[in-house]
Amino acid sequence: MTSFIAPSSTPSPELPVLAEVVRSGFTEGRHRGSLVVLAADGSVELALGDPAGPVFPRSSNKPMQAAAILRAGLDLSGERLALAAASHSGETFHLELVRTMLAEHGLKPDDLRTPPDLPLDPVEAEAYLAAGGVREPLTMNCSGKHAAMLAVCVRNGWDTATYLDPEHPLQRLVGEVVAEAAGEPVAAIGTDGCGAPLMAIGLVGLARAFRSFVLAEPGSAERRVADAMRAHPEYVAGTRRPDTWLMREVPGTLSKMGAEAVQAVALPDGRALAFKIDDGSTRALGPVLARALELLGVDAPVVSRIGRAPLLGGAEEVGAIRAAF
Repeated sequence: MTSFIAPSSTPSPELPVLAEVVRSGFTEGRHRGSLVVLAADGSVELALGDPAGPVFPRSSNKPMQAAAILRAGLDLSGERLALAAASHSGETFHLELVRTMLAEHGLKPDDLRTPPDLPLDPVEAEAYLAAGGVREPLTMNCSGKHAAMLAVCVRNGWDTATYLDPEHPLQRLVGEVVAEAAGEPVAAIGTDGCGAPLMAIGLVGLARAFRSFVLAEPGSAERRVADAMRAHPEYVAGTRRPDTWLMREVPGTLSKMGAEAVQAVALPDGRALAFKIDDGSTRALGPVLARALELLGVDAPVVSRIGRAPLLGGAEEVGAIRAAF
C-alpha cells in the first residue's frame, strides 16, 4: 500500500450544480458535485456528474472499517459496535463508552492516536470548553473507531503503536473489505483526518457497499455492523445529527456522512444513494440528501427536517440553500 498519491494532471470534468445558495431571491452561490441513486436491484437509477470516479469517502467508509474489525476477531455488538463505526458528537455517553471500551482491553486514552480535538457537535464543544475542557484525542469524533482498532490489535497480538500504518495487518484487511463491499478495487490510499488509512472508491461503489451491508446475511460481519448502527444511531452520530434522525425515523435505513461533504444511505430493500459535494461544503449536505431521499421514494417528516438549510440576514431568515436537481 502507498500512503501518498500524486495529484492528477487531468482536469476534472465540470460537475453539475447539486445545490444553490439563494439569498433574498438572488442566487449568490452554487455547489457542484456527483451523485448516484441505485434501484432495489442494484442498477443505477440516476447518475449525476462523475459517480464512477474515485473519491475519498472519508467517514462514510467507517462501516467497512468496523466490519474489518469484526472479521479480525473482535466480538463487538450493540452500542460498542455502533461506536466503532461512528463520527460521534462528543456527548458524555460517547466519551464514557470510549473509555470503557479501552479499559476492557487494558488500554487507556493515551493509547489513542487520534489528533487532539474538541467535540464535533458545537453545543457539546461549547459546554466542554465552559467546563474547562481542552482538546484531547478522546474527544476527537473518531475515537470510538480507534478504540476498536486498538482492541482488535490487543486481541490478535498485533502492534498497537503502528495500528495506523497502511501495511499493518488490520489496515490491509480494511482495504480488502472496502474493495469487496464496493465491488471495485481501491483506487488510491491516503490519510484521513483522524490519521487512519483512507481508501478511495467511486460513489457507485460506495452506494453498492452500503447496499451490501443492509442485504448481507444475518450474522455476517457486514450485517452485524448495519444492525448495530441502525439500532443505536445516536452512537453513530449524536442526538442533534441527521444520520441519527434518519436511522431513527425511517426504520431499517443505514446512513453515514463523511467529511468533505460525502453521504451514503441504503434502505432495507436495497435502494441506495451516495454523493459528494465537490467543494466539500457540508452546508449543502442536508438539502442534497433530502432531495435524493425524495427520489428514492422516502416519504417521512424527517426528510424536510434534514433538507432545511435557511440563510439569515440581520438574524432573520432571508433565503435558503436548496437542491437544484
